[in-house]
Amino acid sequence: MDLPRFRADVEAEVLAEALGSHGCAVIERLVPGSTMDDIADELAPWVSATPYGPDDFSGSATTRTGGLLARSATVPQLVMHPSIRGAADRVLAHATSYQLHLTQLIAIGPGETGQPIHRDQWAFDFFPFPKGYEVQCNTLWAMTDFTEENGATRVIPGSNHFEDKQRFTVDDTVPAEMPKGSVLVYTGALYHGGGANRSEAVRCGVNITYNVSWLRQEENQYLSVPIEVARTFDEDLQRLMGYARGAYALGYVDDLRDPIEVLRPGAGQVGLGDTRAEGGAAR
Repeated sequence: MDLPRFRADVEAEVLAEALGSHGCAVIERLVPGSTMDDIADELAPWVSATPYGPDDFSGSATTRTGGLLARSATVPQLVMHPSIRGAADRVLAHATSYQLHLTQLIAIGPGETGQPIHRDQWAFDFFPFPKGYEVQCNTLWAMTDFTEENGATRVIPGSNHFEDKQRFTVDDTVPAEMPKGSVLVYTGALYHGGGANRSEAVRCGVNITYNVSWLRQEENQYLSVPIEVARTFDEDLQRLMGYARGAYALGYVDDLRDPIEVLRPGAGQVGLGDTRAEGGAAR
């Protein structure tokens, strides 16, 4: 099965359909290359201070720099990009809401070996989610050109429909090659892995992912982003970070307060969700 590719003007419905059938798609040049250059400049001090990974999965020649909302003024543009949010709205529509799962700059250095092929949703303690029930909608933005030689992410289009806990090799995959400013969009059920970097340059990508709000976030946004920084964001981004109820009775503060009240007094509502819509609650 081929990797779907779209222009920047792709409609959210079309992108969501491709994700449903293939589990992945590339949108070419969704943002200008200069946007990615700005992010690279903003994050350079943090990237240079990030140690290499401690194991084969995270990469012995790979760095993973997180906390991007607190460290880059430009990253919120990627997190809130309307094309991506439109697709996530549809892919994760079966849940009451979804939230920001992680923000991470992944820099694969020369000589890095290929990452084991995996599903991102295995992070949830390898829980066997029902086939077809997606819990993540993920993005990997090309900060540099992604080529097969420099470690473009390897994907298995259509593997979102496969059985869980299967094992694959690089021969089962195709490289998600794309120019700077493009984005690979994929679901949590897609089998994929970082490619081997056989070039002399570092391959950099910004990994921003979203998950249904009844699951824990991989990156703790409340500790990664100081509250005084979070208070400067637009309300939509604050809620996406997790300053919102995740479902009927998930995530409220003290006396049933809406979490957004912590950042914006008066912006939320006291109480829980809609029992008619969300199944009721114990008394």
